[in-house]
Amino acid sequence: MSNPRNGDTKPPCLPRNGLVKIPTQPNGLGSASITKGTPAVKNRLCQPSSVPAILSPALAHHSDLPIPSLATPLSLAALGGVSSPPSASLVGLSTTEGSEQHSPERLLGSPSERQLAVDEKILNRLFWYFSACEKCVLAQVCKAWRRVLYQPKFWVGLTPVLHTKELYNVLPGGEKEFVSLQGFAVRGFEGFCLVGVSDLDICEFIDNYPLSKKGVKSMSLKRSTITDAGLEVMLEQMQGVVRLELSGCNDFTEAGLWSSLNARITALSVSDCINVADDAIAAISQLLPNLTELNLQAYHVTDTALAYFTAKQGYTTHTLRLNSCWEITNHGVVNMVHSLPNLSVLSLSGCSKVTDDGVELVAENLRKLRSLDLSWCPRITDMALEYIACDLHKLEELVLDRCVRITDTGLSYLSTMSSLRSLYLRWCCQVQDFGLKHLLGMGSLRLLSLAGCPLLTTTGLSGLVQLQELEELELTNCPGATPELFKYFSQHLPCCMVIE
Repeated sequence: MSNPRNGDTKPPCLPRNGLVKIPTQPNGLGSASITKGTPAVKNRLCQPSSVPAILSPALAHHSDLPIPSLATPLSLAALGGVSSPPSASLVGLSTTEGSEQHSPERLLGSPSERQLAVDEKILNRLFWYFSACEKCVLAQVCKAWRRVLYQPKFWVGLTPVLHTKELYNVLPGGEKEFVSLQGFAVRGFEGFCLVGVSDLDICEFIDNYPLSKKGVKSMSLKRSTITDAGLEVMLEQMQGVVRLELSGCNDFTEAGLWSSLNARITALSVSDCINVADDAIAAISQLLPNLTELNLQAYHVTDTALAYFTAKQGYTTHTLRLNSCWEITNHGVVNMVHSLPNLSVLSLSGCSKVTDDGVELVAENLRKLRSLDLSWCPRITDMALEYIACDLHKLEELVLDRCVRITDTGLSYLSTMSSLRSLYLRWCCQVQDFGLKHLLGMGSLRLLSLAGCPLLTTTGLSGLVQLQELEELELTNCPGATPELFKYFSQHLPCCMVIE
């Protein structure tokens, strides 16, 4: 359920990547964050809160009810269901009330107010209006609110992010004790992101999280020192994991992948891991017959690796992202399109050796594509866009950021694509006002990004008001975007979010 909004502009409360940062607390739990599941949730978290109509004025404005500021960062103690110490009070709470959970019976005067404050039917509707960060604060108001808020339905699609230093409490004697994860288990979290952990930390997590053996479906390890042994133990013990992400983990090897990966994994993401090369792709292709999604950022993967995919992956794999795989050329694209003909999402972002001929192979063989990312491919020209427009009739999203050789002619080809909904042209330095005219007849467009296009003028941009179905327009670092233009858009594109 989306929040009712009053038209205020979006405050800079969150970074664009959807992370809610939680500041370091005096109790040694450190910082943490929650990763949002969908762009809709991410956008909602950045919006100012508004009290829905079902909350009575008596409750909404009662001065004694200690509801913290809902824009306040949260401690990990609040996120994990642990009472914060008085010294770790939140903004909006005095230091003497920071860790105390009050009863509405003590705070509200009339019986009707007390009944309203703890009515579970009303609370179950009310709490859908708040973000995850706000729910963590509201759960500290009283036990009744926490009991309602800790239902798993309020936390679906969210991933707790835990840093290694927050996994332990320092006891008075200097010894370390693993923190309680019961608060996470009550809310039924099925995915975790662990940052900076070692093999021992992962074993402790498995032993202390009640749902680790069967209930965890997704695991992400970032900037961690996990070794081959730790990876093998984790995947052996956590039998429910079907989605795995390894980012910045430089201590495991390709041999570890051969010994750890098993057929239940359906989505794998590997990025910035220095020991990943062609043999890693061989392990993935042979050990993961049910793979539906592969995200790979590996600087040493070559064309040979893309020939390892078998017919099994050809039937199941629908998403392939090869980001910054610098060694891949058009020969690798040949291997890929014949091995994975059912792809619906493909990213070749940063594959700088791929040319128009490679795009032609993609367009001719991957007719089911709905999303194509060619950003940071400097050899792509207008000819590639002609291939795309002629053959990819189901394409809904096209990313061309930093394709510096694209001109207005290329945009004229794209104007014939009736299914295209999202078009990214960030820092396409040759796009001019004349090119924008080709886009004005694309009634299917819902998102258009022209950030950093230096040749676009106010006159050319003003013509975009003809795209009445546009929902999002990005003009960041665009010299032609003036305050007067934004005011003009607010009047003539009232339903479009214009990003300045």
